[in-house]
Amino acid sequence: METSHSNISQAIDILKELGIPKAQHNERSALCLLALLNLGPDKMWHQAEKRLIGITPMMEFSRSQYNKEYAPNSRETFRRFSMHQFVEAGIAKYNPDKPERPVNSPKAVYQIEEETLELIKKYGTVEWELALTEYLKGRKTLVEKYAKERIQNKVPVQIAPGKEILITPGEHSELIKSIIEEFGPRFVPGGALIYAGDTGEKMGYFDEPLLKELGVEVNSHGKMPDVVIYYPEKKWLILIESVTSHGPVDGKRHGELETLFKNSKVGIVYVTAFPNRSLMARYLNEIAWETEVWVADAPSHLIHFNGVRFLGPY
Repeated sequence: METSHSNISQAIDILKELGIPKAQHNERSALCLLALLNLGPDKMWHQAEKRLIGITPMMEFSRSQYNKEYAPNSRETFRRFSMHQFVEAGIAKYNPDKPERPVNSPKAVYQIEEETLELIKKYGTVEWELALTEYLKGRKTLVEKYAKERIQNKVPVQIAPGKEILITPGEHSELIKSIIEEFGPRFVPGGALIYAGDTGEKMGYFDEPLLKELGVEVNSHGKMPDVVIYYPEKKWLILIESVTSHGPVDGKRHGELETLFKNSKVGIVYVTAFPNRSLMARYLNEIAWETEVWVADAPSHLIHFNGVRFLGPY
């Protein structure tokens, strides 16, 4: 087993030739390419193969084949700073076996794009330069084609009559869709969507000027709740956490949101949304007092963790 190999430096050269951004001209991205091609140190470029492979197997490939060890917490670096760019550039496909797979699924996989594979097989031969020139001529079309495919796989969400946004598919995004399309019209009639998170792009929709008008400026989108809706009639900001894998608005999260929205000129309402009551039951002991709970499979009801405010006969 070698600690360094010409395949790595040649893979970096290929990435440069393909026009991949400079930030990906590094060993990590080279190893991602080699893993996509199943090209171990004993193989030549013409032996490159097409395979489905996830991030963790890529890291294992780097360790076992090229003696390059990466910490387990490097997964996100591989995904965000190598593979994301490969997909954007059209040289790799994301979940070609199941395009609707959630973006944060542990089963997410990548595959080399077919035309790119055929080109790479010619690397180091007399055919390379001519083949590269022809490939790059069609490159823009290729990038546009896969960009359209990714858009087609996104989930449309209606945020106002005749106005839609697209968010990344997955269980979490489906719940965000339900919050906007089911919870909003029922409990925040005439409400204006300010923010909807997206597990793929981190920010599916953000009306930053409106939030500033209401006195709130946010530096880190990572601290935002999943959905924020403004209720003009009541002068309330509704902060909604969508719970599919992460926890509800518990005491700690309530405190974080209170700090983040402390300068709000309007009242704050805290809501935790669950897809169903069985998931809600798992988190029942954690839900903070003075908050609301909404369940997507019983959309016309709210559960109030609000002391005596709502005590009384129906």
